[in-house]
Amino acid sequence: MSTPWQGSLLDGFGAIEVGAPTGMRRTALGHGAWVDVLPGWICGADALFDQLANNVTWQAERRPMYDRVVDVPRLLRFYGADEDLPHPALDTARAALSAHYRAELGEPFRTVGLCYYRDERDSVAWHGDTIGRGATDDTMVAIASVGAPRALLLRPRGGGASVRFRVGHGDLLVMGGSCQRTWEHAVPKSRKPTGPRISIQFRPRGVR
Repeated sequence: MSTPWQGSLLDGFGAIEVGAPTGMRRTALGHGAWVDVLPGWICGADALFDQLANNVTWQAERRPMYDRVVDVPRLLRFYGADEDLPHPALDTARAALSAHYRAELGEPFRTVGLCYYRDERDSVAWHGDTIGRGATDDTMVAIASVGAPRALLLRPRGGGASVRFRVGHGDLLVMGGSCQRTWEHAVPKSRKPTGPRISIQFRPRGVR
């Protein structure tokens, strides 16, 4: 699968490299939740996007909604803890994140989920990643983005003002503390034409 898109003039299609996730900017959201952001964590992110877009066995899913079944507005691929990842950079990234957040996480990142947002019409609704966790258990989700930047929004559960982050071209965003329990996140549709983006999500075991 190949989708025309415009890469970053700064990143280009050079060597794909993943370094230690140092130099994070942490934003405290409240209720024990926080978000770390590191722009440009993956060098050669455009090249990684191209390889993932063309080589991953993407899956289109359909889900029931009210009285009908609808297409999920993005392509998906989930890799369990024992599955081979589609590119060595993802193994490097998972190991680096596990080492960096060892004290706060208490366990390594194990699973990797990929979401392919093909254009401005693809999206994901408000949600929190609590599957496989108790109502009082905290977990962490690390998201590396390659491809065109998209807005990722967070808001308190139950409603309230949202916080916006724009991620793409190798940026890293990590949601930690109580974020998955007390906040929700979403990637909304865009009114403006938007190039494709792939979200690479690293999670501990038990969270999908």
